[in-house]
Amino acid sequence: MKVSRIPQKVLFQKGDILDPIQKTKKPGDLLVINGEIVDIGRINTPDDAIVYDCKDLVITHGFCDLHVHFREPGREDKETLQTGSMAAMAGGFTRVCVMPNTDPPLDTPEAMNFIQERSSSCPVHIHPIGAVSKGQKGKDLTEMGLMKEMGAVAFSDDGLPIQDGSVMRRALEYANMLNVPIINHAEDECLRAGGLMNEGNVSTRLGLAGNPAEAESIMVHRDLELSALTGAKIHVPHISTIASVGHIKQMKTNNDRVTAEVTPHHLYFNHEDLSSFNTNLKVAPPIRSENDRQALIKAMKDGTIDCIVTDHAPHTIQDKETTFDLASFGMIGLESCFGVVKKILVDDAGCDLITLVRMMTVNPRNIMGFNSDLLKPGVSAELVIFDPNESWTFEPMHVQSRSINSPFYGKTLSGRVKLAISKGQWTQE
Repeated sequence: MKVSRIPQKVLFQKGDILDPIQKTKKPGDLLVINGEIVDIGRINTPDDAIVYDCKDLVITHGFCDLHVHFREPGREDKETLQTGSMAAMAGGFTRVCVMPNTDPPLDTPEAMNFIQERSSSCPVHIHPIGAVSKGQKGKDLTEMGLMKEMGAVAFSDDGLPIQDGSVMRRALEYANMLNVPIINHAEDECLRAGGLMNEGNVSTRLGLAGNPAEAESIMVHRDLELSALTGAKIHVPHISTIASVGHIKQMKTNNDRVTAEVTPHHLYFNHEDLSSFNTNLKVAPPIRSENDRQALIKAMKDGTIDCIVTDHAPHTIQDKETTFDLASFGMIGLESCFGVVKKILVDDAGCDLITLVRMMTVNPRNIMGFNSDLLKPGVSAELVIFDPNESWTFEPMHVQSRSINSPFYGKTLSGRVKLAISKGQWTQE
């Protein structure tokens, strides 16, 4: 795949235009001139326009991912802002939020500015999420106000959960004044106690230390209560358990400041899949039981969970090709995401395609306060075109990331991204 400037005048012809805001899908054409949407509907081919045949394809908003790790600065051997952008475009993502667990962490206004400047030439829109605490040590709060001024769209200590409830409360109070969400990795570290996978009969059989579901759900419950106390926005990341779903669903009945996300791998796999000892399935939070997986799917369908994120976490071969206890946590996920969730949620679970697209476009943009009305004349084109019916097998050749740690190789997926447009550029196979 390569990314290049979009031609001056392109007519995307005879596609199904899916508007996730209006919740409609209808045949039509879309004209882009100088990277901007000029017209939508039935359009006569303009002079000098390049025509892109979209027969049997869907045209919609570019996907938005609120949870990726692009490793810059510090671990550019795993991923950079540029290579991460290529992976994003390959998966149909035109806008992403990068987590702060870099080296050094994104915990200062200067770090926000660094990301803004370094990503200005990247083909996707990249927004920094700032650290809640200095050095991600869970003690002293960062300069959140100044960091927001320099581009921070939310605050999180990412994989280092804020264990101290008083620190979490103060973070929420400051974030409330700034009207941005706090994202806390929901795990009680004492209960996790070095767990490598979901605690249960499978971990016992495999002889791997278990991480109980309660390590997540107890922290989710605490954070939701603190959100209610402070009135602050809280976004619960990568939920994985039935109990977490229950806490979120109950809190949402009285608190409209709560949102939540789920990853494709928690929707696709269950802990039985770890019987292969595939270290690419070692993630945090861990892949849970089949009952948990089904609860997550149900929560997607009833709106308890708001959006899909990849938690794209690149690692070197050395980080992963080792024993399970020593392997790093995390997997890449941008390139495979749409094919995975379309198969699980639409094909298998009967979810409506428009609902799925909303979870990847409008909903995440609304959570972060981004513009979400992208299908109208005068807007800079931020689009994805996909084949909703193509069945394909995911292989390493499809990966644009600098790292290759995916458990989806050899899996048959449904729905394939054909083209993405962002910042005046487009992808070409």
